[in-house]
Amino acid sequence: MELRSGDAGGSSSAAAAVGGEGLRVFTLRPRRSLARSIGLPIAALAIPVLAAEIWLIDSSEALPVMAATAAVVLSVVFVAWVGYRRANASISRYGIVERGFFGGVSTVAARDVAGVLRVQLYRTNSLDTTQELFVVERTGRGAFRMRGRFWDEPTMNQVAEVLGVDETVGAEPMTLAELREANPRLLYWFERRSLTR
Repeated sequence: MELRSGDAGGSSSAAAAVGGEGLRVFTLRPRRSLARSIGLPIAALAIPVLAAEIWLIDSSEALPVMAATAAVVLSVVFVAWVGYRRANASISRYGIVERGFFGGVSTVAARDVAGVLRVQLYRTNSLDTTQELFVVERTGRGAFRMRGRFWDEPTMNQVAEVLGVDETVGAEPMTLAELREANPRLLYWFERRSLTR
């Protein structure tokens, strides 16, 4: 088994059969640095809530309320951590199996994949861009998406090669509105409508 690690959280590939090359499956994981960048703001938000409870509630009543609040916050953090650790995408020449953050599993057969599209999207209210990868089905619908905030470039580079399909790279960066106008079927349902209209 070959194991690669880094900020991407690691990817591994292994032959599924003994003798011969077998089926090579690449398991891709989101950046592991996300735990720090998301966990620290959550902790920074929880501390003022607990402090406000101490200040607003009489000291004799504060302990049960604080304990309940702390238990809820810790439960949410634990569930989020487990979801984050389990999130991955397994890619082989036969397709993609994605286990999402909320535990849902989706599959895309390689025979349904038309190609891979990579674009640079401008971040909201910024000139900075982030790389986005879309696995596009033959129907034109986005079947699998990798956002640059969650996946690193070396991990994205493996997708088209493993699937054995062509990769198209957008020549110019674009905004979400431009992508929505050009090909809304690539986007999530909540991104297909503009809030400004």
